[in-house]
Amino acid sequence: MSQNPPTITPTIAWPANLPPMPVVDFAQFGAVESVPLSRHQKMAASFLSRNWAQIPHVTHHDEADIDAAEALRQQLAQEQGGKLSLVPLLIKAAVHALRALPRFNASLVGDTLVLKRYFHIGVAVETPNGLVVPVIRDCDRKTIPELAAELADKAERARGKGLPMSEMSGGCFTISSLGGIGGTAFTPIINAPELAILGVTRTAERLSLVDGQPRSRRVLPLSLSYDHRV
Repeated sequence: MSQNPPTITPTIAWPANLPPMPVVDFAQFGAVESVPLSRHQKMAASFLSRNWAQIPHVTHHDEADIDAAEALRQQLAQEQGGKLSLVPLLIKAAVHALRALPRFNASLVGDTLVLKRYFHIGVAVETPNGLVVPVIRDCDRKTIPELAAELADKAERARGKGLPMSEMSGGCFTISSLGGIGGTAFTPIINAPELAILGVTRTAERLSLVDGQPRSRRVLPLSLSYDHRV
């Protein structure tokens, strides 16, 4: 007597019906420990899964010569009497890029592209509860030291009591820096309803030819993920 094959009921997932993930008793292979995800981690996981599944990502990798930017960073840090990361300079650079390429400073709503005339930049920040994205508003109207001070304040509060949703919404574009971790490239996931996100990793020195002469230059690896539909 033949047995009927097991019935698999697929879960509904966009854009197609997919079989469910396997349910495995890992304890049969060895000792395990189960650690539930926090409420924040579960929320972040759902948003990231949605964005990855519903936005056709393309990630473009390149390197930028930042010798001039590094000199400016050091000068501003000395003038401010403290440390200054490269991120505030990247925020300013992002504003210039969004002005030059307005289709990046937009959101896709159905079949309509909503072009934004403001420049609110989000910066991914790691906290004890997981990743959050504080948004700095009107970055085109603020100086680099002002951006640095506001970013430091928002990051500190995000790692402490947390930020209200009003300070994590309304972004046009996001920057995610993994310079502290290292690496040369990665694929940042677009922070919907934005259309693009810039990932940066650790700076490095490269020996290259300039006018036929070898020169050492400082470069920053860039990983730009964008919505291929737009």
